[in-house]
Amino acid sequence: MRILIIAAASLALAFTPAFAKTKPKATATACSGENMAKTSAAMSTMPEGPGKMAMSKEMGKVNTEMSKGNMRAACASYTKVQKMSSAKQ
Repeated sequence: MRILIIAAASLALAFTPAFAKTKPKATATACSGENMAKTSAAMSTMPEGPGKMAMSKEMGKVNTEMSKGNMRAACASYTKVQKMSSAKQ
């Protein structure tokens, strides 16, 4: 009986790393503080216009959602900002 329990435990440990190592989804850029700072710095050098205003509005949404603790919505808004900035370049 003891050998059966040891064998079951070793099998469980053998298969655990395979399930624990899942690949994250590939995204264009990470939603991190460093990347947000770079985007904000790039926005400050942009000329005034409707594109900059739209990006500022979305960055406001990012900050609002982050302050609420809703990182999923903040990252979604940040992705929109990045798409706007790449369209303008």
